[in-house]
Amino acid sequence: MGQKVNPKVIRLVTVNNWSSRWFEDKNYKETLLEDYKIRKVLMEKLKNAGISEIEIERSINSLKITAYVSKPGMVIGRGGTGLEELKVYLQQNLVKRAGNKSQHKLDIKVEPIKDSNLDAYLVAKNISEQLIKRLPAKRIMASTVEKVMGSGAKGIRIVLSGRIGGAEIGRREKLQKGTVPLSTIRENITYASHPALTKKGYIGVKVWINQPTES
Repeated sequence: MGQKVNPKVIRLVTVNNWSSRWFEDKNYKETLLEDYKIRKVLMEKLKNAGISEIEIERSINSLKITAYVSKPGMVIGRGGTGLEELKVYLQQNLVKRAGNKSQHKLDIKVEPIKDSNLDAYLVAKNISEQLIKRLPAKRIMASTVEKVMGSGAKGIRIVLSGRIGGAEIGRREKLQKGTVPLSTIRENITYASHPALTKKGYIGVKVWINQPTES
């Protein structure tokens, strides 16, 4: 069971929380699509700032967006100008509600990521970028494992699948160090997939990280 379900999903409430927190009765489809568009735009605009996750929380007339990034200074800008520009852009282009003339009260927060080596999405993205540069897959996996374990993780698992190294036949490479118990609900396992589009086709990249215990 543990290997077929997203580790975050089976740990909801116990360890993790929902990425979108709101209740909608009549306009569920429009609200869900709006969430998707907000995430898509922000992940693209803030990718150089090392964005990892976006949380969206809605109430009756307000919308609160929290972005987790590894370089918060690039998002906030000098004197908070970058954050204001981002807010204006979202209000003008995305944050709209069909049949409701009043604009949402928009609040954007930026939360820093303490260690990018312990964030599954940023680790998977880094592996993907190195594969696109045609670096050796085994060397990438070995160096990534050492960095993550050196940052205090209890364990890490990396799985690559596809035409690794431009091979004619696709294969699956796996490297694990430490413990990554996917069926133990109490453990805080972060998971991310970030495929790499190489000249020979897509290479799937999946990363599981067993987070260190907070003291």
